[in-house]
Amino acid sequence: MKKILFLTTLLFLTNAIVYSQSKPLPRIAIAGLGIESSTFSPAQTNEEAFHAKIGDSIFQRYPFMASGSSERNRAEWVPILVGKALPGGIVTREAYESLTTKILKMLENEGPYEGLFYDIHGAMSVVGVDDPEGDLLERIREVVGTETLISTSMDLHGNVSERLAQHSDLITCYRMAPHEDAIESKQRAVNNLLDRLESGKGKPKYKAYVSVPILLPGEMTSTRIEPGKSLYAKVPKVADQEGVIDAAIWIGYAWADEPRNHAVVMVTGDDEEKVKEGAESLAQSFWDVRNEFEFVAPVAPLEESLKKALASDKKPFMISDMGDNPTAGGAGDVTWTLEKILEMPEFKIEDGKTLIYASLPGPKLIEEAIKVGVGGTVDAYVGASVDDRFAPPIKLAGTVTAIKQGDVDAETEVVVKVGTVSVIVTKKRKPYHLKQDFTDLGLNPLETDIVVVKIGYLVPELYDMRADWIMALTPGGVDQDLQRLGYKRIERPMFPLDKDMKQPDLSAKLIMASDKL
Repeated sequence: MKKILFLTTLLFLTNAIVYSQSKPLPRIAIAGLGIESSTFSPAQTNEEAFHAKIGDSIFQRYPFMASGSSERNRAEWVPILVGKALPGGIVTREAYESLTTKILKMLENEGPYEGLFYDIHGAMSVVGVDDPEGDLLERIREVVGTETLISTSMDLHGNVSERLAQHSDLITCYRMAPHEDAIESKQRAVNNLLDRLESGKGKPKYKAYVSVPILLPGEMTSTRIEPGKSLYAKVPKVADQEGVIDAAIWIGYAWADEPRNHAVVMVTGDDEEKVKEGAESLAQSFWDVRNEFEFVAPVAPLEESLKKALASDKKPFMISDMGDNPTAGGAGDVTWTLEKILEMPEFKIEDGKTLIYASLPGPKLIEEAIKVGVGGTVDAYVGASVDDRFAPPIKLAGTVTAIKQGDVDAETEVVVKVGTVSVIVTKKRKPYHLKQDFTDLGLNPLETDIVVVKIGYLVPELYDMRADWIMALTPGGVDQDLQRLGYKRIERPMFPLDKDMKQPDLSAKLIMASDKL
């Protein structure tokens, strides 16, 4: 009898192993569009800015999806189209519809799917379309159907509408600002999707959604400092509970004027009580510390910022030219700050303080520089071809000290020396975040007195390079003074625009799965 029982058990285990090995891997598509786009900038973003990747080239975006990796081996991946653009102005309707049509057609041709990894930023604005990420996902649902499990990965500065929440089965966002955990967060979104498919659990039973009426810029909500640091430290404590899949806090995007622009908390899982309580606890924690948020660094008008930099003996003293930050949605070509710098006598004397300015687009100057070469002189206008509301194009007359071609964003970069100021001019706008961005142009930021960069809070490499730092309140499409922007469509009351607003209703709303289209 024991022998028969042993043989029966052995046969059962053998069959189970054979079945598990023969069970087909889930088919999972990858698609998404990502950009932060300011509706307060006159700039517009076209299709080419998204540098759309199609097919296997998409895997290059995700180090954890390299050939042979655990995640790559756990599914039959169907990479469709992923486009990511530098932050900028509102996306044209033509660009959005063109990219959307391509995604939908390819999804239709390559289906069916058990899952879809939806990789977005969450702050894309489109001419004539409110909530483009929700609109795109709803249209994707019409193609892939309601049974397909969709996992959405986002930037914490994105916006989560109820429509996006409804059509996303699993959803998560970064937990760090600056976003040092961006890849880690995308990997979490992918693993959540794989785990639910492999376990057979499928869609979570509950998705708790809390709209939090707070709208703050990222420069005031960095997780490097309090209260953001402690607030985001609470997220994994909720997410790691048994019965909870994930938890997230979205700060939202401050430089677009749409009803969805506000903070949101979401928690997903199978335990209704833990999901709801977790979402409400995080939302209330956010509200409780709303008055404690401050800029991540000292802040001052440009004149005061320059005075402090000139008086300092620390190198480099970094100044963030915040109002036209191209990594937040600014046009990147506002000349107001550089105009003020070049007027100052301190930068006209031969042995004066040195300054690097990064950067301004100037295609005409680029043409001149290529003609005369390094060591030649140029005299041409740069900047303010898109955003001329604050200052006109500025005439640069100086010596070309470097020319570099082939950059993926700028295409061509030129350094022009005017007095003791080295101005980086680009054919197309480019953010300057890395030491190599400067050294490739023959510039040494560590030995330069002052480095002015169109940015908000410093990204990690710039942060590590700084000897001192101040954020200048300058004008542009991502003005840090939200009161000056003139919102007309966001929901009110909204903190801090309505500072004395009463305690809002922070009860969690259970968002139903997209069982019906």
